[in-house]
Amino acid sequence: MLTLAVTPVRQITGLGWLIKLRRMVGLFAFFYASLHFATYIGLDQFFALEYILEDIAERPYITVGFAALLIMAPLAITSTKRMVKRIGGRRWSRLHKLVYLAAAFGVLHFLWLVKADIREPAIFGGLLAALLGYRLVGALRRRSRIRRARSRSASAMLVPDSVRGKSRTEAQQTSR
Repeated sequence: MLTLAVTPVRQITGLGWLIKLRRMVGLFAFFYASLHFATYIGLDQFFALEYILEDIAERPYITVGFAALLIMAPLAITSTKRMVKRIGGRRWSRLHKLVYLAAAFGVLHFLWLVKADIREPAIFGGLLAALLGYRLVGALRRRSRIRRARSRSASAMLVPDSVRGKSRTEAQQTSR
């Protein structure tokens, strides 16, 4: 949630330096998830691969949590500046949109893990919904601005060169 919160907080507050923290926070999230999984493997299952694979297949909350970890792995691997250059900014950006899916899986993992009191996972779910909603509103606004700009440029192309740059009265007289 912290990784996803960096951009909205930066945009709302104008604190540009926050963007420098996003990569570190994202890598920390991957590190934490890896430790969480390692604890499960070592302390819960005592490295019994057969039981681990069976657990992943049979328990939905473990399946979803494992899927979130698998999604986060390529994001962590490609988080360096060198990898951004290597795979290209546009592809890197598309790949890193998987963070939204990983976050949703993380919330779902937490929700299914909890047996009785779902308040804490619900708070994380609400926070995720708010963060994704903020991004959706921003994307819709950008799309609307682009459409308006395209329609203005398209309508400008329909005006004959002989009329361009003249006042409305002059244009009307020229067109008669």
